[in-house]
Amino acid sequence: MLHYFLVPLARHFRVLNIFTYISFRAVGAAVTSLLLSFIVGPIILRALARQSVHQVVREGTPESHAGKGSTPTMGGLIILFSSLISVVLWGRFSLSHPYLLVAIFITLWMGAIGLLDDYLKLQQKKRGEKNRGLIERYKLAGQVVAGLALGWYLWQHPLSPNLSGASTTLPFFKYVIVDWALGWAWVYPLFTTFVLTGTSNAVNITDGLDGLAAGLLAISFGTFAIFSYIIGRVDYSRFLLVFYLQDSGELTVFCLAMVGALIGFLWFNTHPAQVFMGDTGALALGGALGAVAILLKSEFVLAIVGAVFVAEMMSVILQRFVFKYRRSRRGLAYAQAHRVFRRAPLHHHFEELGWKETQVVVRFWILGILCAFFALSTLKLR
Repeated sequence: MLHYFLVPLARHFRVLNIFTYISFRAVGAAVTSLLLSFIVGPIILRALARQSVHQVVREGTPESHAGKGSTPTMGGLIILFSSLISVVLWGRFSLSHPYLLVAIFITLWMGAIGLLDDYLKLQQKKRGEKNRGLIERYKLAGQVVAGLALGWYLWQHPLSPNLSGASTTLPFFKYVIVDWALGWAWVYPLFTTFVLTGTSNAVNITDGLDGLAAGLLAISFGTFAIFSYIIGRVDYSRFLLVFYLQDSGELTVFCLAMVGALIGFLWFNTHPAQVFMGDTGALALGGALGAVAILLKSEFVLAIVGAVFVAEMMSVILQRFVFKYRRSRRGLAYAQAHRVFRRAPLHHHFEELGWKETQVVVRFWILGILCAFFALSTLKLR
């Protein structure tokens, strides 16, 4: 919005030309979302406390987490409000290359699913019922619809003239793509659905300790801000031998707005947390991260950047699969005594090993930073 109002005035005030630079607007978006989160955070916290919107403690979590049931949830509203307002202010929107519009739509869609899930859990808690929230198949259906819609849209309306809409790039290879449009285009919407659904659920599963998911998301969005800036510039992309995607640099504004909002949210979410993001934030931000990777044709890079999220998700899948298999073969008692992890997701396993909550969080952040460095190395190692 600021771009459209101020850039035409650059003819009279040359200093306003600075608004044509994505780097300036991206930093502006980060600072704005950070400040907004500090401003609206206390307001939303008070509103959640008045409505008794408290965290529903998941089944199977350690006993030390029982006290978290009095902590407000739905704090993802702080992140979404701060980041999206900032994107609207600092982004440059284009109908011909609607990177920002698509990313915002997916974020809001996933956020609506998470908000409904949180709301239903709280209503069930008040009535003394089992906290199931939104029925799992309905939640999954909403995510699948978003993934299929995004895949179909990109397939039918490619955002860049130099790449097929139904394609993705491979890390460590220069100018190598997987193009499903060559006879397998129908696979692409399934692929985007897998990426989008998997990412949103992986972030949701990771959101079990104070500050864990928010910190890892800030690292991931910061990494993709660098990717989007490079991919959106002809000179940088040519030098690093990556595909140039016209106007994709605007996703730098989106990513850094998310980083600013997440850092601001950490002010309230760090241990001991004053608020949790809930499914409202986890599903929305996971969907946003997946959407950014899909739009940048960097889905395989996402697996590297978000390796901690992948590990958290796989720990749950492996735990359930092995438990059911051993129960069917050797009985319930044997399955309970021979679990793969002491608890799943993975962060609870390390808590059971004796790590303090803050140790798990900071060490997982360190792993996230290492994964980000490794992902960035793919830009040069080709």
